[in-house]
Amino acid sequence: MSAFKAKYYINKNIVRQSDHTVKLQNDCILTDAVKTKEPNLLFSSGFEGIQLGEQIEDYQYLTGTDNETGFSWPLYILGSDFSGIHRINDDNGEAISNEIVTVTGPKGKQTSALFQSVRYDVQVTQTPFQINHIKENPDELYMSYWMKTDSTAVKGIDTWRAIWEYKTKNYASYKDGFRMIAFMATDYEGKPFWSFQGDTSPQHPIWQTENYTVPLILNEWFKVEYYIKWSNGTDGYASMKVNGKLIGEHKGATTVNADPMDFIMLTQVYGNSHPMHQWVDDIEIWDGLPSNGM
Repeated sequence: MSAFKAKYYINKNIVRQSDHTVKLQNDCILTDAVKTKEPNLLFSSGFEGIQLGEQIEDYQYLTGTDNETGFSWPLYILGSDFSGIHRINDDNGEAISNEIVTVTGPKGKQTSALFQSVRYDVQVTQTPFQINHIKENPDELYMSYWMKTDSTAVKGIDTWRAIWEYKTKNYASYKDGFRMIAFMATDYEGKPFWSFQGDTSPQHPIWQTENYTVPLILNEWFKVEYYIKWSNGTDGYASMKVNGKLIGEHKGATTVNADPMDFIMLTQVYGNSHPMHQWVDDIEIWDGLPSNGM
């Protein structure tokens, strides 16, 4: 079994039969029933004036007040009392790098951005930005940011990189918990695709979308958006868009067994092809769907 399938099993029959790919609509289907209230902006930052501290145990912490948005780091939402960049199996600091850098941003101007890289893998080496100890399940949650990846890490046969996810409290048991996750990947023929799924363990997706229609974007800025309506039942909803194009959506439960949300990996740098790196800028988090979202 391949590395991608061993960790994040993709059942081709869910959305693709043989060489026939299910085509998704570019317009996200959001009804009045889904949009239930006027949203509030929970957090916004383009890393302007933000500092990244030294490593303390397995984490690095962002601090300061954004010069443009007025929001301060560390990031606390949904009752969370902790957030930071998690350095997982970083080989005493050698395998991972995190920095605030000045680059040409998505709008063609100089901007501050979060740069993250994983040079090589020790054992599931990764460096996600985590919002931990969530105590308030969101009725609705919208997250967006701009990102730019390297041009080489998702190339070849059966490669993948995770870019975002959340987990509920019991997910680690692979029994009673739930995870939602997004990937950039290539299949066994080397064809690139996006993947968006919910699962109870890496090998057991409950629902899943593989999108071969929207091209992967490498070494260029793109905007990624996620929208979640939290529910243990059929009235739940989740969707993902890239540059305004629908990657996938799910209508139904966004957890299992009413398991509460535990933490969000707002950004993730993790995969099976190294080295890999990315830049992230202009993060927004809302408690509903903003007028300019999705």
